[in-house]
Amino acid sequence: MRAQLPVDSAAAGTTEAALRSVAVLSGVGPALAAVLERLGLTTLQDLWFHLPLRYEDRTRITPIRDLRPGDSAQVEGVIEAIEKGFRYRPQLRVAIGDASRQTLLLRFFHFNNAQVNQLAVGTRLRCYGEVRHGVQGLEMVHPQYQRLAADAASGVEERLTPVYPTTEGLGQKRLAGLIERALGQLPADEMLELIPGKLRKVHKLSSLRAALLYVHRPPPDADLASLALGAHPAQQRLAFEELLTQHLSLKRLRQRLRAHTAPALHGDGGLRTRFLAALPFALTRAQQRVATEAVRDLAQPQPMLRLIQGDVGSGKTVVAAIAALAAVESGYQVALMAPTELLAEQHFRNFQRWMTPLGVDVVWLAGKLKGKARTAALAALAKSAQIAIGTHALMQEGVAFRHLGLVVIDEQHRFGVHQRLALRDKGRAPHQAARGRDTEVERQPTTDAFGLGRVPHQLVLTATPIPRTLAMTAYADLDVSVLDELPPGRTPVTTVAIANARRAEVVERIRAACAGGRQAYWVCTLIEESEQLQAQAAEAVHAELIAALPGLRIDIIHGRMKPVAKQAAMAQFESGATALLVATTVIEVGVDVPNASLMIVENAERLGLAQLHQLRGRVGRGSAASSCVLLYQMPLSALARQRLDVLRETNDGFRIAEKDLELRGPGEVLGTRQTGQLALRIADLARDAHLLPAVQRAGALMLRDHPDLVERLIVRWIGQATNYAGA
Repeated sequence: MRAQLPVDSAAAGTTEAALRSVAVLSGVGPALAAVLERLGLTTLQDLWFHLPLRYEDRTRITPIRDLRPGDSAQVEGVIEAIEKGFRYRPQLRVAIGDASRQTLLLRFFHFNNAQVNQLAVGTRLRCYGEVRHGVQGLEMVHPQYQRLAADAASGVEERLTPVYPTTEGLGQKRLAGLIERALGQLPADEMLELIPGKLRKVHKLSSLRAALLYVHRPPPDADLASLALGAHPAQQRLAFEELLTQHLSLKRLRQRLRAHTAPALHGDGGLRTRFLAALPFALTRAQQRVATEAVRDLAQPQPMLRLIQGDVGSGKTVVAAIAALAAVESGYQVALMAPTELLAEQHFRNFQRWMTPLGVDVVWLAGKLKGKARTAALAALAKSAQIAIGTHALMQEGVAFRHLGLVVIDEQHRFGVHQRLALRDKGRAPHQAARGRDTEVERQPTTDAFGLGRVPHQLVLTATPIPRTLAMTAYADLDVSVLDELPPGRTPVTTVAIANARRAEVVERIRAACAGGRQAYWVCTLIEESEQLQAQAAEAVHAELIAALPGLRIDIIHGRMKPVAKQAAMAQFESGATALLVATTVIEVGVDVPNASLMIVENAERLGLAQLHQLRGRVGRGSAASSCVLLYQMPLSALARQRLDVLRETNDGFRIAEKDLELRGPGEVLGTRQTGQLALRIADLARDAHLLPAVQRAGALMLRDHPDLVERLIVRWIGQATNYAGA
């Protein structure tokens, strides 16, 4: 159960009512309470704010003759024919007719004999579903239906039917009934509001109680199109409060993190000067600016919380190396964590090449490192290693740092907040490994001349350009630096989309590129063949291309290969020995081969814009003209066509990110399904971006003047999801 927060006496009554257990509702026993808890529904307030995903119009019966493809509708009719078929797979087809003398086909692929026996010719049915074009006319596939008595009059719903997020073992009807009973205990307006009246007036916010009742109980004459778009004033009122809460939760997280102290890293600049002098290129103005910001933060006694975002090839790794050297100059250790072994290995090779001439010891730690190699890496971390590079293995129990001063997280959106904080906590109790039998490094005192026990600074990198509207909300706990300039010599990549039917032309294009001394990638979305998906598997494509291009050396790399095999394949490609590398999306980030000038992406229609842009960024890293070919499988959906058109029209990562946010939403852009953040119930960052400036202003005033209400808003909308904030 969630802890109850202290409140003033005037609001104590409504808080007590809001936080009452769902068990007070009739019909909710221990078993149902456990099912509800899986949805995060433990209090009456949770049920009030468990908002509909969409609505169904069951307020009327639509004659079959008036149905249109794409509409969702409710129909009534009598079964005229029924047929079981087994062509390709079992199928039940039921034809119904109504007074309009038209016929509608119902198709079921999942059914049992009891269901077939219930659906006899002459049975009257009421059905709800989406209308589609079928081979024999209009049809519904797997509609919801109920049998009706032949002569009985049955009424329709009095208002639109909300459809809620649910879970196994909890049907829509039962959940809707529980929410309806909970709404019966909804407090009066002023008792429910947590945004102060003055702010509500300034931002013209309507009644929260009225908004909740409207979205849960929309009247028959409600504007269904407006509700479907999330544009109804009641939805916008709730969206404002939800976005405000998300913003406040991250600001509160930032406040709590800033309350910690961090080592002030005042390096003498010697290592950085030698590093920059050895680079074969000059830093861009953007790199100089962002590196200065990071080094300035490191010199402060509060923990740096900075996100560096930059398009593919903008030079984030070099900036991270400068920050790392500032920490090393001050006598502290650095941990750099990447989401995949391939990307971590790329960082390890770069840092070894840069740091070894400077006398800086770099150690590698990944999950597959075992035995003596792992023991040696752990011992180095406890004694001499200055920089540790690896995967999530850096966060595992038994991994102890001597004096960790800086944590660098690459591709932040692939890690959860919990994971980021777990690595940060490696610097809070240095020398202290996991308590218990798994201790691999002997525990030492938790303070020394370095001021140990402080938290390390955090530097977060992402090659996924984050739209400004999203960064304002998703990364409100971080300062944001933008690398908005590419190094000189980079060539724009020409992008074309080609149907798979022209595959042979693409193969010839590879032959020509490799004959000219260039190299190429062919990226597939699967490792093995699958009957369910139309994607070509990497292994099948590898064999196909070997047969089609016998004069070329063609290799393969994918995530299921052993690390040694992956390293060998990449080494051969980087050296130029391999002309064509067939790969899965494991090469999406971190691979840098300037001689590679051609990228083929198989089944490009299956990937999102951000991922396609990342893959395209693997070419165009040298001076040669480079191309990206997006191979797609017909038929192409309208959404997939939009994505491919955007890639053909622009190389601007920020424009692509804005479009990706518009088409797919923030959860996909940030990968937040793993993080627990931005699981928005009603707000939409692309649709509701116009609310964000007002949200920021309201948030600043609430943090300053109403901290008690901030906590209660967070409990209302996010609940236990913010427990990480106190870590």
